[in-house]
Amino acid sequence: MEHKRKRRFGDRREGRRLRKLDPYTAMKPFIMKEKSDASNYFSEVVEVSEIERFLRKKRLEGYPGMGMLHIFIATFIRTAAQYPAINRFCSGQRIFSRENVEFLMTIKKQMRTDVGETTIKASFDRSATISDVYSKLNNEISKVKNEGEETGTDKIAFALMKLPRVILRFTVLFLELLDYFGKLPKSIIDVSPFHGSVIITDLGSIGLPAIYHHLYNFGNLPIFIALGAKKKVHELNSAGEVVIKKYVDLKLVVDERICDGFYFSQAFKVFKSLLKNPHALDIPPEIIVDDIE
Repeated sequence: MEHKRKRRFGDRREGRRLRKLDPYTAMKPFIMKEKSDASNYFSEVVEVSEIERFLRKKRLEGYPGMGMLHIFIATFIRTAAQYPAINRFCSGQRIFSRENVEFLMTIKKQMRTDVGETTIKASFDRSATISDVYSKLNNEISKVKNEGEETGTDKIAFALMKLPRVILRFTVLFLELLDYFGKLPKSIIDVSPFHGSVIITDLGSIGLPAIYHHLYNFGNLPIFIALGAKKKVHELNSAGEVVIKKYVDLKLVVDERICDGFYFSQAFKVFKSLLKNPHALDIPPEIIVDDIE
């Protein structure tokens, strides 16, 4: 299981600084200063027949409403247990390793055009199972949708928007400065929609295709994942018969400074393998790999 390290000088509240990176990787944040400079766009199509069978089984076992979003979140967490570099982030031109996997989602409080959005954040240990993801994520969504509870993001946004425009502009610049040096208050980091491991959106739930969504230069979110609507495709099987298969489009935008392309490709192979065998998400991982020092 993963080793809990003591915080050292130069570490941040969100993660520990990686001090043994190769020089090329350590230099990247000085060349590509913003995430907009370092964004890589990646597309994949996922066949979901096995996922749908697994979801039907889980719903019968007492997990109503378990869907694609839960699967993809649990799959990313399990992949990060084996390939921890995908859970890194870049702040203040340094690269850090995050201990837990923090997912962010933007949700509608009600499915109406005249009702606004809010952001929820859920933090998971890298040993989390699909059941852990289901319970925590549904709990966070329920607080907002069913109980009408304001999120911390809402409260901070309301407070900031009471400031005059000029003061608000300088306040944001001051927050960026604090963030650069790792001095942003924990109370803000905990609710910030711009700080975390991954932000994910299930556009399929509103009938839209997946899109490439930009990364925010503010904060340290390194990955944006978008899921599209399911689509049916007629294919020939090995016997020459026409069969119908279902696919989901997956679009990712990734901050390339966190790890190299070969590392990401190996991690993505594990990600795709887990999607083909979602039953593995029912049990905790046997081994959790630590990131480098």
